[in-house]
Amino acid sequence: MIFSPLLEQLIQSLTALPGVGPKSAQRMALHLLERDKAGALRIANNLVSAVENIQHCEQCRIFSEEPLCTICKSDIRDRSVMCVVEGPADLLAIEMSGSFRGLYFVLMGHLSPIDGIGPDEIGSDVLKRRLETGEVEELVLATGTTVEGEATAHFLAELAHHQNVKVTRIAHGVPMGGDLEYVDSNTLHLAFSSRRLLD
Repeated sequence: MIFSPLLEQLIQSLTALPGVGPKSAQRMALHLLERDKAGALRIANNLVSAVENIQHCEQCRIFSEEPLCTICKSDIRDRSVMCVVEGPADLLAIEMSGSFRGLYFVLMGHLSPIDGIGPDEIGSDVLKRRLETGEVEELVLATGTTVEGEATAHFLAELAHHQNVKVTRIAHGVPMGGDLEYVDSNTLHLAFSSRRLLD
């Protein structure tokens, strides 16, 4: 062991972040300890505060400090249209495009039996209860174009059809195998403006 046990633990914990391998984690840890201890403490305090105080919105499942997020509480959103996305980054990408003014539902993943992710894990029971209220007239499926994303869209379409809710799918201006968080605003705008009915 080259470093002290505490430093080794810090480096190891940083590798939990996506895209951060041992070398990157080591570089981050050493930078924080050498050059920015105050910044390291801010990160630590903010992380503890976030973990302790952020939960899921009761309606859409996005991260929120309140029982309902700002989008679900908004009086200016179109409550008759709901967009289903796989994750918070997808919701943010759509919001940044300015092409959608309805409500959202965040799956926090997609169906993946191999990984043990089934309907319960993506909140299908919560979505079903939302659809049963009759408030939502159109469900826009904006899941990824991966095999899992398509399977998830098909499953959700069936769920919505049982509630007599119109189902649309965003157009495939989004590249195959791509994630919404990396798609530019113009492509997202085109995808939303040319969404189609799913049979």
